[in-house]
Amino acid sequence: MKRFLRSLPALALVCALLAGALLPASAQGTAEPGALTILFTHDTHDHFLPTPAEGGGEYGGYTRLATLLQQERSAAEGPVVTLDAGDFSMGSLFQTIYATDAPELRALGAMGYDAATLGNHEFDYRSSGLADMLNAAVDSGDPLPALVQANYKPPSSDRAAWAAWERYGITDYTVLERDGLRIGVFGVLGVDADECAPMSGMEFTPIAGAAREVVAQLQQEDVDYIICLSHSGTDGGKGEDYELAKAVPGIDVILSGHTHSTTEAPIQVNKTLIVSCGEYTQNLGVLKVEKSSGTVQAADFRLLPIDETVAEDPAMTALAAELQAKVDAQYLAGYGLTFHQVLATTPFDFTPIRQFSAIQEEDTLGSLIADSYIYAVRQAEGDGYVPVDFAVVAAGVVRASFARGEITTSDAFNVSSLGSGGDGTPGYPLISVWITGRELKDAFEVDASVTPIMSSAQLYPAGMTWTYNPNRMIFNKVTGCAQVLPDGTQVPIENDKLYRVVTGLYSGQMLGAVNGKSFGLLTITPKDAQGRAVVDFERQIIHNPNGSEVKEWYALASYLQSMGTVDSRYAAPEGRKVSAPSWNPIELLKHPNWITLLVVLAVVLLVALIVFLVWYFGSGGRRRRYGSRRHGRSAYRRYRG
Repeated sequence: MKRFLRSLPALALVCALLAGALLPASAQGTAEPGALTILFTHDTHDHFLPTPAEGGGEYGGYTRLATLLQQERSAAEGPVVTLDAGDFSMGSLFQTIYATDAPELRALGAMGYDAATLGNHEFDYRSSGLADMLNAAVDSGDPLPALVQANYKPPSSDRAAWAAWERYGITDYTVLERDGLRIGVFGVLGVDADECAPMSGMEFTPIAGAAREVVAQLQQEDVDYIICLSHSGTDGGKGEDYELAKAVPGIDVILSGHTHSTTEAPIQVNKTLIVSCGEYTQNLGVLKVEKSSGTVQAADFRLLPIDETVAEDPAMTALAAELQAKVDAQYLAGYGLTFHQVLATTPFDFTPIRQFSAIQEEDTLGSLIADSYIYAVRQAEGDGYVPVDFAVVAAGVVRASFARGEITTSDAFNVSSLGSGGDGTPGYPLISVWITGRELKDAFEVDASVTPIMSSAQLYPAGMTWTYNPNRMIFNKVTGCAQVLPDGTQVPIENDKLYRVVTGLYSGQMLGAVNGKSFGLLTITPKDAQGRAVVDFERQIIHNPNGSEVKEWYALASYLQSMGTVDSRYAAPEGRKVSAPSWNPIELLKHPNWITLLVVLAVVLLVALIVFLVWYFGSGGRRRRYGSRRHGRSAYRRYRG
């Protein structure tokens, strides 16, 4: 009996160990959650159909993405979620039925996406267009993804927008349940994305504060993983999503959209993984995560190319064909065009869009677009044409390029696919403003000085030429400029003369932002023909004789159609913008502006101060050393005496 009693503690320990082994992992309280596979995209921009790739072949398209998603779900071991980090719209002709048919959200729903967030381009048709799209999506009765958005919302006064948000069910976050896992997903939109949506009408809350609140709520929900769909971006080892990961603990994964970045491997910032897969459905991102000691780790990360080796999904192909017919009937018929109508043929490739604006230089695609603006204005104004002195397109609004071969209506639209006009119809219109010659030179400085730090600001001209030395002082890089007349003659630019400038609505609005962005060092104030500052840019829109707006995309399409075969002049640069790098002191300092003079003066004063200090302390040191030696000799003599 005593032996039995002595063995009771050991038996109790064994029973406890056995009971612990038999308890489920959640009851033990120490086990990690199981692995999770995340299939993700961002910045797909309405790419329903494959796009010709440079050097042959094709890339992208929802029709092929749908196939790849099905394959990955079937092959995955364990739970899977499918997510998108915003800008699923605006990039092809399908966007023209955005407000009436919601093709993008219906496509995401058909492909089985669980959740998505809103990017800045979802607001291109303003808050009213987004509200119409949300209502159209619900009215379709099709499966739809959850939409999450925590820091970018309509103002309380916008009742129509709020009604659409509530009808669709947009929330700060959602919790997905998969095979026993609870996955919290929330969405945010960054500062730069907000600035890229000047007509959104939304109220912006800083993402870090909003994210902290949501993470705290999700932690109360007892989720296993927290995933942020961020339309904020990463850029070469920095960016808003890096700062978000540093500022807000508790986020396991950030799917980073907006900057069209591609991460070759997950980027770890503190205990957060940041990943991106590139734009335009080039790739499907696959990230498998698991946790060890509470910290998320990447068990697998792949970027799966979506190209001609992937078969097109029949159901998605059928949906694309159905929506394409609506585009023809509801939008293109008004222009006398059809979706796949051939407008022209190019015997050479233009710069692929993935390389466009990557180098600060003249580009023939930009030249072609700028020339098309002048052509379209001349056609619209007829006998009343007022000569355009300067037509300009900014790199940031160019969304596609042309490969050798046939160019269709769809191809032309894809190049200039952004925005809407004052009439509410798709596509940014052309506007006409006037600026002085002095302000023109400041515009050239924007191109020369700002482009190295913000490639979307690079300008492509028609009617003007400038030369710059990239080694000169910022905002003083342009060394020469001239107006180029239609016959090719170059004439000096007069500082106080008003010049007519034609550009797109969005780019025109950005001209006025130069003053603030350059801290007042550069000044551009768009004006009307009488020299009065423009307050409402929509009043500067150029119209056709029938009253319709002259759209950027149609300017390009009609110019291509007028040529039939793209002119050989666009096969190579023409000297519209010339880089002349030099370290020659004369070239660096000639024609200085006040910025350069101020810097030179500061350098001269600094050098003078250094010379003076060297002289002062050097001469003082010699006197002290001489005095010390003399004192030493005197003491020696006294000692010897």
